[in-house]
Amino acid sequence: MKKNMITGSKLWSIAMITSLLAACSSPATTSTTANAATSTTGTTKTVSVIEQTSVKYADLVSLDADDTNISWIEADSTAIKLNGTTATVTGSGAKAANGSVTISEAGTYVLSGELTDGQIVVNVADKGTVHLVLNGATIHDNDSAAIYIQKAGKAVITLEKGTKNTVSDGKTYVYADATTDEPDAAIFSKADLTFNGAGQLTVTGNYNEGITSKDDLKIISGSISVKAADDGIKGKDMVAIQAGTITIEAEGDGIKSTNDTDTTKGFVAIAGGTFDIQSGNDGIQAETALVADGGTYNIVTGGGSANAPAKVEEGPFGGGGGGWGGGTPPTDMGTPPDGEPPADMPEMPNNGGTNAGANTNGAAASSSANATATTDSNADADTATTATESTSAKALKAGTDLTVNGGTYTIDSMDDSLHSNNNVTVNDGTFNIESGDDGIHADQALTINGGTITIAKSYEGLEGAIITLNDGDVDVTASDDGVNAAGGETETAANTTASTGSATTATDATTTSNISVTETTGTTSTTDQASQGTTANQQGRGPGGMGGAAASNNEFHINGGFLTVNAGGDGLDSNGSINMTGGTVIVNGPTDNGNGALDYDGTFEISGGYLVAAGSSGMAQGTSDASTQNTIVMTFPATQKAGTLVHVQDSEGNNILTFAPAKDYQTVVVSSPDLKKDGSYVIYSGGTSTGKAVDGLYTDGTYSGGTQVVAFQSTSNVTWVNESGVTTANTGMGGPGGGGGQGGFGGGRNRSQSGTTSDSTGTTDSAK
Repeated sequence: MKKNMITGSKLWSIAMITSLLAACSSPATTSTTANAATSTTGTTKTVSVIEQTSVKYADLVSLDADDTNISWIEADSTAIKLNGTTATVTGSGAKAANGSVTISEAGTYVLSGELTDGQIVVNVADKGTVHLVLNGATIHDNDSAAIYIQKAGKAVITLEKGTKNTVSDGKTYVYADATTDEPDAAIFSKADLTFNGAGQLTVTGNYNEGITSKDDLKIISGSISVKAADDGIKGKDMVAIQAGTITIEAEGDGIKSTNDTDTTKGFVAIAGGTFDIQSGNDGIQAETALVADGGTYNIVTGGGSANAPAKVEEGPFGGGGGGWGGGTPPTDMGTPPDGEPPADMPEMPNNGGTNAGANTNGAAASSSANATATTDSNADADTATTATESTSAKALKAGTDLTVNGGTYTIDSMDDSLHSNNNVTVNDGTFNIESGDDGIHADQALTINGGTITIAKSYEGLEGAIITLNDGDVDVTASDDGVNAAGGETETAANTTASTGSATTATDATTTSNISVTETTGTTSTTDQASQGTTANQQGRGPGGMGGAAASNNEFHINGGFLTVNAGGDGLDSNGSINMTGGTVIVNGPTDNGNGALDYDGTFEISGGYLVAAGSSGMAQGTSDASTQNTIVMTFPATQKAGTLVHVQDSEGNNILTFAPAKDYQTVVVSSPDLKKDGSYVIYSGGTSTGKAVDGLYTDGTYSGGTQVVAFQSTSNVTWVNESGVTTANTGMGGPGGGGGQGGFGGGRNRSQSGTTSDSTGTTDSAK
């Protein structure tokens, strides 16, 4: 993406020439397409950075007999008949007075009828269990909670099957004195509170919240509808939902747990159920862990993604100013038709490459931009908005770890759709997401082990300090970066790590959950940041942003799955490195020359899988020379229209790639197990295929009718070509630094390529 400097200022400094010289061509020959897009595992297996065991509902929640007890016998129960402003009690343990009913003994109490202005109070000194059966009850209190559990070992509210029950309060409460601020919900409990049964309950919290427990809050079953002036359903120590149908309309958070003093509490755990949540703030929010095993969710937060504040980029490149740092401008990129640089290229600044906001070791100075804190402490990396965010309106939000083991999620969120201040793990589930900010965001590790994830709208699709895709089908549409490995502890420590040369492991960048559940974490090999700064010169890399500081230890690992990206900014962006061992990755975009389909500051090593990335040429990068799987980077003489097929075949007519990019493009990167280091290949443009396209990638059928652009022989594991044949990579122009600091293009990361410059390595048709 177009990264922000820590100082909050941008120095626009770039000069590049785009290859636009058109080559003459001839009709293509016909070839049969093999299964080019099959997900392939490389010869080396990379252990996932965060491959945690699945934390589930049962690991966090235990139920006792009272939680699941829905039965009652009339002879053993106390009947409470509500009638206007009075009530009649038949049995022991409860008394009615002044329009209210006080329950003072453990036992079962069956409520029916209507109380128009009164309160059900539970005050049991012996800490026993009070079982309230709502058997067609309507309870309203004008100036306090309608049901108030002051003291009890546990309160269980059963919704009797076939009944409709209503609980509500007034808009103004009357307290004993100015220091008292509770109860503050239509149903308020100072003890553990459980809902069960097969009936219906409608709760209206006109004063503040709908349902609140100061201890545990469990929902075992039932149909519960809550409308609240603030939060819908809140449990301090936990909110545990086993099943049920839950509808919430809340001005604040939909469902939340709030204990921030005990790390073993403050979580939300959901086994299943049906949820329809419309909230002004977060949909489901846990102070610590949020775990969802299943269920069906429809969540709209903050009025939806259309209500998100507009994002404003301060400039296209982070990392400070500078001229051509460390290398020379590319010399074999063709010539624009009019002899001028593309119109969308920013001008070179006149500051001589100096960033006044940087200190001597390349770290950007602090600025007033950082002083503008928001009430939501989870500010995302590299993002500036037109207005300070004052509310958090995320759909699923965890203070520590967010784990999704299954379920179906339809989300339209003003803020991030899935968010954790620590780690996000998606093991399964079906997601349809429209986000006003990030689709899925983890401050530390984001791991996807399965599921079907469609992010139809986002600012950035996937974001985390360390991102790992092990399996699953992920489709991302983003106005900025599709995937962004950035931020976290690694981002703030990047300059220090690089300058001292100290090794930082992946697990250093993440913290484990404090919930008392054992989680296992795998590790990858340690990356020495100082080493990255020196060896990067040998990586297969084209022009990037303005380098500045050395690459951070942010990482993006692709070990399997199917990832499709449609990005307005960078397609795959890592402030550190990218590693791919398997799976299929398709990148469409960007179309502007200030971003790239691939953008990394360290290395991109590929040993398996299938990669195709089509985008603009201005900041194009390929994979690194250290890769064990071969790559072709093709720059066309002019921008190709969206949908125009690009076809690559070997000398025997075997298909390597047949692809219809979804956006205009000028550079295409393809890496396949079928590519050979010394193979001969032909690239065509246009034409048709009889095969079936999946996200623009054809996996079968016959290609024909295209125009040959170039024929060439690969001479290295990363081969850069244009219409004239094999060329050197675009050198001296490293990717966006993202962390600030001075430096020019490359910042010591100019790339020397092993591809051999040749005017006639392949053949192109000269007659036109």
